[in-house]
Amino acid sequence: MQQERLNILFAGGGTGGHLFPAVAVADEVKKIKPEAEITFVGTKGGIGERVVPIRGYKFVPIWVGGFKRKLTLEIFLFPVKLVVALMQSFLLMRRLRPTVVVGTGGYVCGPVVYMGSVLGIPTLIQEQNSYPGFTTRFLSSRVDQVHISFESSKRFFKRARNVQLSGNPTRATLGSITRAEAAGFFGLDVQKKTLLVFGGSLGARSINRAVLIILSGLMASDIQVIWQTGENDYDTIIASSEYRAEKERGAIKVFKFIERMEYAYSACDLALCRAGATTVAELTRAGVPSVLIPYPYATADHQTENAKAMVDSGTAIMIADNTLSGELLDTLQELLADQGRLKQMSERALSISKPKAAATIAQAVIGLAKIRDGSRRESV
Repeated sequence: MQQERLNILFAGGGTGGHLFPAVAVADEVKKIKPEAEITFVGTKGGIGERVVPIRGYKFVPIWVGGFKRKLTLEIFLFPVKLVVALMQSFLLMRRLRPTVVVGTGGYVCGPVVYMGSVLGIPTLIQEQNSYPGFTTRFLSSRVDQVHISFESSKRFFKRARNVQLSGNPTRATLGSITRAEAAGFFGLDVQKKTLLVFGGSLGARSINRAVLIILSGLMASDIQVIWQTGENDYDTIIASSEYRAEKERGAIKVFKFIERMEYAYSACDLALCRAGATTVAELTRAGVPSVLIPYPYATADHQTENAKAMVDSGTAIMIADNTLSGELLDTLQELLADQGRLKQMSERALSISKPKAAATIAQAVIGLAKIRDGSRRESV
């Protein structure tokens, strides 16, 4: 019997928090079905265009953008972009003929998954946050399956029968790199304490400013720093007098974006970052202790809830965004000097991780493809 074609279209974007869960699921699909054809849909110039080809997958851009609440030109362009994105999604599906369409949230996901449902293609959405985004809530009644990361999310969905608690997918490479390999990758001393600073794929200005202020204190404590600034702050930071004064004194590795985060997680003793759902899932999978700074303007303040859960589990410390300058240096120095506590936090992080989430969702995707194939054979 001829083997049925498995062609999966992934859509999720705007930030790494939406993209990387999709990559994790795609990787697991490839492990189970190496012959699967996988294509990612995203925006031109976005994070997907940089990351997806490196991972070995096809990338196709569409013209779409998120809805801006401020009165700008983008508000008036939004309906135009939406119509164009729907047309592009239709043409893309006519050309690729996917057997399943998978969305992982964000504005890119909306038109692609919606059009998939209109065309009768099996559809699945994965939601990372405890408070589901608008796109997920809007599409939940149209898709075949909704996979959530938190039990508390179920109350936001009317069709409980299509909702499954699977966890937040993370890349299998997390935790697979040795500390020595990771230190060598960044050109760092494997014996020295290392701090990883990042604010998600787009950066976090308040964290960047706070670290710049305490940089001399970190260097005085002989702490190495791996720092993902995000594109917007990179030039300002490397041109700053604080950075230029300290870069020769200690090891500071500054990047706009770190493509291989698995190396960054393995190289560090402690992470300083936001508390997005994907970030939290990756920290636990990699067993990295953290100091979490929730983004104060997140919808329903969900990052604070994420951070509280991490604090309660003993894997993290939380500092409010508006108190960074007063608490940060002392907190980091105290933690990095206490190897016993770091070890305990790392062990607790690993104990609450859900490493099988990506594999669970990958199996669900393949299952939907089989249903589609079976329906097609019966109708022929």
